[in-house]
Amino acid sequence: MEQILLYRRPTGHWGTRNHVLVLPLVASASGVARAIARDSAAVWVEHDYEPRPDELPQNRERIARTFAGFAAHPNVAAVLLVADTPQRAPLLDAILASGQRADLVVVTEAGGVRAAVQQGRERLRPLLAHAAACRRERAPVGTLMLGTECGGSDALSGITANPALGEASDLLVDAGGTVILAETTELIGAEHLLARRAASRAVADDIYRIIHRYEAVVRAHGEDIRGANPAPGNIEGGLTTIEEKSLGAAKKGGTRPIQQVVEYAVRPQTAGLVIMDTPGNDIEQMVGMTAAGCQVAVFTTGRGTPTGSPIIPVIKVATNSRTAERMRDNIDLDAGLILDGRETLATMGRRIYEMILAVAQGELTKAERLGHREFSVSRYPFAALDAEATPVR
Repeated sequence: MEQILLYRRPTGHWGTRNHVLVLPLVASASGVARAIARDSAAVWVEHDYEPRPDELPQNRERIARTFAGFAAHPNVAAVLLVADTPQRAPLLDAILASGQRADLVVVTEAGGVRAAVQQGRERLRPLLAHAAACRRERAPVGTLMLGTECGGSDALSGITANPALGEASDLLVDAGGTVILAETTELIGAEHLLARRAASRAVADDIYRIIHRYEAVVRAHGEDIRGANPAPGNIEGGLTTIEEKSLGAAKKGGTRPIQQVVEYAVRPQTAGLVIMDTPGNDIEQMVGMTAAGCQVAVFTTGRGTPTGSPIIPVIKVATNSRTAERMRDNIDLDAGLILDGRETLATMGRRIYEMILAVAQGELTKAERLGHREFSVSRYPFAALDAEATPVR
């Protein structure tokens, strides 16, 4: 059994990084979180989420699940939550119950922003000391969960980078690991092909359900997405229809059976290839896969999308050599080498897989070196709440 060096966590999972995270639970606490983490070894996120009186219960659950997933993530050795009022405090209990090392600062209880920053810095010190004492241990490669994403796609995405990533996905699944294929909007038109690979009838039905649920959201706005053009940037990159983009995007997941379909930010209950229902927005999708427990991600791009993550390493793979050269500060691997015969899909897939293992053991990605910490809170589409799909075969 192939082994790599990872961080063992009390939650029972393994991490590829050893972060201390300062996590604001509302937008008004983001500045405090930033000030607490500044000039320390901690990482932090900022976001625009503020609760609303008319907020859907499903949204509250989705957002709480996202925050909890980040706070108890295996790449996080300890977390400091920052809240505006005591009403947000119950999330701390759930995180502590998972076995995660955590603490909380409440701005109103601390006596205001300055006092909260001071208190936060004091409470951060033991969390940093705890992380500093953590050491890597040998773990099976099968403990890895990989997030796959494509953004700024072009006409080569489905020819070079995405199928090469699919080769790497197959290698990881064969080693006992888990791969998440997401971006529901970019699976429309390929759902019948994915359903054929479902491990069970129930999984096939779930694939149709999430596709048709999203289409119901679009129809509620008076649109029909089938046969439509993709985003303007994709059109400029050479893609013509959403189906064309989907057929290429689906290749990121490789060829193995699909074992499960999960909702946004929900941790899979099985190894193997899993589909997650996420928006097409790059940052929201990355946040959802991360909250579900992915310890590393591979992001393919044709036009050059610089999205990263605050707590997981993101490997950027260009679909063509021109983008790889133009954005060499951002791109880790050039799948455009397949076009001129210097690589094949199989050899590039192996290179991606080997880089996943190297990065999992501490090698820094370009996004990490640049300090990416993109984070966005995803809300549930209102019209999708009651939409049910009848599988069409």
